[in-house]
Parts: sequence; C-alpha cells; structure tokens
Amino acid sequence: MNISMKPPVMGQQTAPLGRGTIWRLAGRFALREARGGLGSLRLLFLCLFLGVLALAGVGSLASAIQKGLAEQGQVILGGDVEVRMTQRGPSPEEMAALRGFGGTVSESIRMRAMVRGESGAAADKQLLAEMKAVDGGWPLYGEAALRGGGGNQAVQAALAQGALIAEGLADQLGLKVGDTISLGETQFTVSGVLSVEPDRAGEGFTLGPSVLIAFDRVAETGLVQPGSLYRHHVRLKLPESTDPVAVTKAIEEAFPDAGWRVADRRDGAPGVRRFVERLAQFLALVSLTALAVAGVGVGNGVQSYLDRKGGTIATMKALGAPSALILRTYLLLIGGVALVAAAAGAVAGALVPYIVVYVAGAALPVPPVLGFHAAPMLAAIAFGLLVAFAFAVPPLARAGALPAQRMFRGSVESWPWPSVRAIAVSLAAGTAVAALAVWQAAEPIFALGFLGGAAIVLALLFALGTLVKWAARRLPRPKGVLGRLALGNIHRPGAMTRQLVVALGLGLSLFATLAFIETSFNAELKKTVPDKAPSFFLLDLPKEDAARFLATLPEGSEVSMVPSLRGPVVAVNGTPVAELTDVPERSYVLRGDRGLTWADALPAGNRLVAGTWWPKDYAGPPLVSMDAEQAGLLGLQVGDSITVSVLGVEIVATIASLREIDWDSLGFNFVLIYDPNTLRDAPYSWMATASPPAEYDDSFTGTISRAFPTVSVVKVKDVLGEVGNLVMQLGTAVRAAASVAILAGIAVLVGALAAQARARVYDNVILKTLGATRRQLMTAAAMEYAALGLLVALIALALGGLAAWVVVTQVLAFSWQPDWGVALLTVMLGAAVTLVLGLVGAHRTLGVKVARVLRES
Repeated sequence: MNISMKPPVMGQQTAPLGRGTIWRLAGRFALREARGGLGSLRLLFLCLFLGVLALAGVGSLASAIQKGLAEQGQVILGGDVEVRMTQRGPSPEEMAALRGFGGTVSESIRMRAMVRGESGAAADKQLLAEMKAVDGGWPLYGEAALRGGGGNQAVQAALAQGALIAEGLADQLGLKVGDTISLGETQFTVSGVLSVEPDRAGEGFTLGPSVLIAFDRVAETGLVQPGSLYRHHVRLKLPESTDPVAVTKAIEEAFPDAGWRVADRRDGAPGVRRFVERLAQFLALVSLTALAVAGVGVGNGVQSYLDRKGGTIATMKALGAPSALILRTYLLLIGGVALVAAAAGAVAGALVPYIVVYVAGAALPVPPVLGFHAAPMLAAIAFGLLVAFAFAVPPLARAGALPAQRMFRGSVESWPWPSVRAIAVSLAAGTAVAALAVWQAAEPIFALGFLGGAAIVLALLFALGTLVKWAARRLPRPKGVLGRLALGNIHRPGAMTRQLVVALGLGLSLFATLAFIETSFNAELKKTVPDKAPSFFLLDLPKEDAARFLATLPEGSEVSMVPSLRGPVVAVNGTPVAELTDVPERSYVLRGDRGLTWADALPAGNRLVAGTWWPKDYAGPPLVSMDAEQAGLLGLQVGDSITVSVLGVEIVATIASLREIDWDSLGFNFVLIYDPNTLRDAPYSWMATASPPAEYDDSFTGTISRAFPTVSVVKVKDVLGEVGNLVMQLGTAVRAAASVAILAGIAVLVGALAAQARARVYDNVILKTLGATRRQLMTAAAMEYAALGLLVALIALALGGLAAWVVVTQVLAFSWQPDWGVALLTVMLGAAVTLVLGLVGAHRTLGVKVARVLRES
C-alpha cells in the first residue's frame, strides 16, 4: 500500500488527528487495500454468504407462505365469515340471522366416510375418505377445477350427476369417470375427478382424500346420525362495504350460547399458520447456529488477512499512524466486505421460495406469494453483520495493538491478546444477536433454550479442541518420523486444530443428532408401536349397533369400545374462551372441537395425580376428569370449572380429578372424561379399537364396511406410514438448514489450510532439503488430517448421541433404539471430507519449487 505520510521527527510530538480526519484517511486507505486484493477476506465473504443465505431463505419461504395464507384468506376459509358447528346444523332462527347480513350464504357438511368401489378396477376396494357435501353456491371464493378442464360451473354440473373424487382417491382405488362407488348406504356414479379444491387448506389435517356430493343428497347416505362426528359449515360472502370483523362480533353477541366457532378471513387456516411459524422458527434457529459456525470462518479470515498485513500495519505505526486509524481502516474494509457478502446472501436466500415451489410446490399447504420479502432479508443481513462484527473485533483489536517492532522481527513476534474492552464489545454483539433472535421468535422460551444449548455446544467444542492440542503435545512421540511429524502438526504454534473441531464438529453433531432421532423414531414406529397399538380404529358406530358389531368380529379379536361425542370448550371458570388472555400456545384444548366421553372407572393407561374418581353409581352435578398437562397450562386445579358445548347445550362441570395420560398406548385417550350421568342421554356414537387375528387383516376393512356402511375404518399401519413420511420430510428440511453448517465448516477448513499454507511451504522446503520425498510428506499430511477427521467424527458422534437421547427419551418419551451404523456413517463422511481437503491443501504446498522459496526467503 502506498502510504504518503510524513515520518515523525526525533523529539517532536506528532499533532493528534481529528476524528473526522481519521475517518477520511481510514476510508482512503481501506479503498487502496481493497484495490490491492481481498486475500483471506474471501473466506469471510464465503462464510458470511452461506450463513445469511440460510437465514434469508428460511425467512423468505415462511413469509411467502404466510402472505399466501393472508392474501388467500377468503379462498382458504371459503368465505368472508364462517360459522362451524359440530354434530348439528343451524336452527331456522340461526340461519335467518346469518342470512340477515346480506350477501351470499353457502352450507356444507364434512365428515369421514368409507368409499367402496362397486365396479371396474376398483370393485371390492375401499378407502377412508373425507366426505364433503356442498350446496350450489360452493365455492364462494376461488375456482374449483376438474381434471381435463372445467371450473365452478362444470363442478356444479358434475355434482348434479353424481360424486366428485379427488385425484388421490382416483389413483389409489383405480377409479375413473363412470365407475360406481358406495358412500354410506347409497351408490354414486363418479361424475368427475377434482383437481383443485380451493378451500382444502383451511380444513386442516385429514385422514384421506376428498369425495364431494351434493348437499341435498347427504340424507340418502345415512352417514349423518345422532352422535355421528360431522361438522356443519355456514359460510358468508359479504357485500364489499360490510366489515367481516363486525359481523363476527355481531354473531357471537347474538348467539352467545350457540357453541359454534366463528372465524373470519383474516386467519383462514390457523393450524397451517401455527405449523409454518413453528417450523420456520426451528429452521431459523438451526440456520443461526450455522451462521455462528460461519463466524468462526470470519474470525479466521480476518486473522489470516491481518497476519499477512502485519508488515504494512507495523510500517504505518512506525510512520506515526495512531492505532485508531489502523483500526478504522481495516474495520471499514472488513465491514464493506461483510456488507456485500450479507447482501448477496440475502438476495440468494430470497430465491429459495422459487426453488422450493419448482421442486416441491405440490407439498406446500398453500401457494406462496413469490417475490422479495424485505423483512426476512433485512433481518438476515442484520444477523450477518452482527455475527461478523462479533468475530472480527478481537483480531482487529490485536492488530491495533501490534507493536511497530514487529516489522524488524519477522514472524517471531507473537500477536498480543485483544483487550478486555474488545472482548466486551464482541460479547455485546453476540448478545445482541441472541436478543434479536429471541425477540423475533414465536416461542421466546424455546428460542432462548435452543440458543443457550447451541452456545454450550460451541463452548464445549472449543474446550475439546483445546484439549486435543494439549493431549497431542503430551502424548508419547511415535517411533516413526512421519508419525512424529503428523502429531507435531496438530499442536504446533498456529495450528488450526481448535477452529476445525468447532467448525466441523457443530455441523456433524447436528447431522448425527438427526440420524439418531430419525432411526430411533422409525424403529419405534416399526417395532415398538405395532406391538402396543391396535390394528384398526373404527369411528361413528351407531350406538344401537354395538351388539351386532361385536357379533360380526372374527373369533379371537381383541376389541375395546368407548362412547364418543364432540364439542368445543367455551368457558373456563365462567370466563368465555374468547375473553381469555395470555393463553399458552400449547393449550390445544381450547382450539376447535374436543373429543368427549364418559367412564365409570379410570381407563387403562391413565393415572390420577390429583383429586378422586367418582363412584360407579354417581348421580350428582356434572363432574369431569382432565388431562393434568392441559390443566397445568391453563392454571386449573381440582374444584375449578370448565364449560363445553354439546349440540348447542352448554354443560358446566367441576374438575374432580387430574390425570396423567400415557399417549404411547395408542388407545382412546381423552383430555376430558365425564361422569356417566352427565352425558349418557346425549346423542353419541361408539369408537372402537380392534385387533383381529393376523389372517383377517386384509379382509377386515371390507367386512366391516359392508356390514356397517356408516362406520369409518382406519388402518393403524397406514397412519403410521403417513407419520413416518411426515417425519422424513421434516428431517429433510432440517438437514437442508443444517447442511449450511457443514458447508460453513468446510469453508473454515479451507480457510485454515490457506492460513497455514505459508508456514507449511517453508516447513516442506526445509524437509525436502533434508531429503524428504513428496510421498513421505503426503503420507504425514494424510496421517495428520485422518487423525483430525476421526477426532471430529467421534466428538460429533458423542455430542449428537447425547442430544438425540435427550430428545427421544425425555421430549418424545420413546425408547432409545437408534441405528448406530447410520449415525457412524454420517460422521465418518465428515472425517473423509476433512482428509480429502487436507490432502488437497498439502498437495498445493508441496508443488512450490524449493529454489524459488529459498531465493525469496
């Protein structure tokens, strides 16, 4: 760098530079340095680019989906306002009031039902589906479509001729237009295949594909019986001048005891929204951890760059440049590179939604709104700059404190440690990153715990890296020369052992954790759960058919039956649910309809933790036993009250006991169980679990469906398969975010090799001069990086195993049965990467000509 600075005269004090002058000079010097080449700052650029890309990608995809939910609220909800009732329809008075708001009114009914093929390739096949009966106004918003063409008018015309089936149903049963199917007690002609169902996302999780029939043909099916589990929807398309929020409030005030759920277009699919928020939060935290790994690369890149500029820095100080000028010069240079890297990463991250839509658009709950979403991009840039600042300050402070005598002592002068002030500033930037992440999180406590755990793991990896160097220094020296050389390189001054353990160890630990969790979870689904779970669940068995059902079962079947009905919780201790504040996110008992039952004895798989069970002949005021976990979230105790609405009738019950439920039993577990006297006379149906002898598994569904057309049969094996697929998809998403940590770790490894290259060149030249061959030096390098890679792999295996054990046994409450082979293969791939890149770096340093190096020394 050409420095035009007048040297100080002996005995003369140099006039101090003003703050503005220092910044102007620093800007000029920073531009000159940038024109001279970035050198090791390319590592800073790459690491920061990767970390910001991951954060911006996750945030942009979440924003695109959430904006899609918001902009398509009317389509997803099916109207401007929806009134949803369980096990009943609206009374004439209620319907008149709903029509009084003007606009268009549409009704539909939704429930589970078995579809049976009666002709063609689908004959004698059956599948659980979601039956939806719609009127002539459906859909109020959006455009339905048939396979082969046709919109809303074609859909209504097809409904007048028979049933419409979803593409999934057609593919699974082999149905085509013109085939005959049975739905309940009636046969329908398949009049079309539905390719677009606009309000599907708003209906939440379903156990099967859709089958649509005309609303006025529901009675023919016999599916809607007293006690049947169905939902009746009334949707309103309001005039443009009418406020849906005001209409929602007016409906709730006019019918405070109706027991229905009223929603408006602002949040058409709350379940989807909550799932997207939680998944995005977790992936963002994983990406932020990857950015922390990238920060190690930032620190290494800055340190390596400043090390090469040591002569320049010492020259500037000898010519009278104050430390403030040096610090600001390189702060501006590094800050400029960091800003460009963060901006480039944010732009690349903004393209992630486009890629996801192209690759897996059909798997998304709603079509995302594509475009550049400023908020996640700016947040990712802010995170990137803060992380870069936190890791760049210590080496910058050390450079500012570098004595001028360094230029006369070559490379023997050690760098001074950063000051306490510099360390405090770095920690403050790290704290700001954590605070911003927690502030943005949907669940701050979870975010704080995750970041705290990641910080502990990083500190542990740093300590382990230090321990590896300490142990290598004290191990007995191998007899062979190459072994001694490899061991010495691990603990030699300037060795990057600690940085490599931190950078690669975190990414591999994440992958090992996922491998342990997935294999253990899959083993639970394939081995433990089938041993405990029943073979079939049966729903909507009419109460008068209980005896005939038991007689129909194959001999030797295991069966359990419980009465069932549904209703929402409408009040807690007399306070309406709508007026409750600070409701925990996990309090699902207050969302939607709840399954209700009664029992005269404590069910198997339940344990009382508070209160007492009612006597078998109890005939007093309503009592209820509640899940202890949900009660604890709401602050409820024995003696408090909870109100549910059953068929429009509100039932206020006193909490008599709290139960701990073993959800792993996969039996019928209810959050709310009432005394028999309270609900016995209400319309209900039976739910049953059945495990017939193994030879009847294939024919059981058909036998029950023909004998009881209104009963829905759910095969547990199919449900477990869907759960396994969902876990695999979530694992893929998490691995995609965690892979950034691996890439950042590899970048750190490459940077570390580059930083050591200069010293390694001199070492190799000396060894070659003393007679060492290229093959011997490559062998020593292979031994060194194989040892490092193996150490990192074993550390990652141990940390990943510990983290996965906590998740599997303590959070998921599953048994610990991982596939160690898969986890070991995962981390050994990381060791192989370390070895290969190390050998590539060694090969480059060995290619330098001995004579040229000796001439330049």
